[in-house]
Amino acid sequence: MRRFFLALGLGLALAGPVAALDLGNMTPAEKSAFDAEVRSYLLAHPEVLVEAIKSLDARQAQQQAQSDAEMVKANATALFKDAHAWVGGNPQGDVTLVEFMDYRCTYCRHAYQEVNNLVKTDGHIRFVVKEFPILGPQSDLSARYAIAVLQAKGPEAYAKVHDALMTFRGEITQQSLAVLSKKLGLDVTDIFGRMNSDAVTTIINENRALADKLQIQGTPTFVLADQMLRGYLPEAAMKQIVAKARAAKG
Repeated sequence: MRRFFLALGLGLALAGPVAALDLGNMTPAEKSAFDAEVRSYLLAHPEVLVEAIKSLDARQAQQQAQSDAEMVKANATALFKDAHAWVGGNPQGDVTLVEFMDYRCTYCRHAYQEVNNLVKTDGHIRFVVKEFPILGPQSDLSARYAIAVLQAKGPEAYAKVHDALMTFRGEITQQSLAVLSKKLGLDVTDIFGRMNSDAVTTIINENRALADKLQIQGTPTFVLADQMLRGYLPEAAMKQIVAKARAAKG
């Protein structure tokens, strides 16, 4: 459909002096001749259509980036200063990286080690995790467990649980979480008692509401400075974006 409108636009441009061209009032013969001219030109110069599509893509990307920056600015406090979110990396870092993630998300798992490497090797990134369970009951159970651990046992315990859930193989159930807790030396009594509490539910609902405001529909989604990075990005690409964010800060 996008290509149709581009072709139409090119056709109007080809009409030259006929500024008042009214497609609705063309006779069948005029319409046929017009279509033939547009088709002939595009077949002879297909690079024009490719160039137009690239230009449109670039314009849409620029508009999306501007919209993202405005949304990030409007929701900066909830993104970067959430007292209920776990903060890793360097808490005093000069750059903050926020990740909306789902423990059952394949791409989140794929990005997990690369994000860890980026944060560790850089040394100056403040890393904020937002549980955003969108892939079903196991995602919700995992997120509730992680948040409950943070509330009951603190950030160090959460870090261990986060790592374990990101690399976990198998079904997430109450029983498998009990086994995991035992391996990590965590008493499940308080944790399981909190998982369905209003406090945990409120955090998940707030994360979902924030994601909705930011038009986030999938995981992982990263927020860095005033940019939103939707989907998996390799470590090298993220390093470049971090460098640009620092340079922009002066």
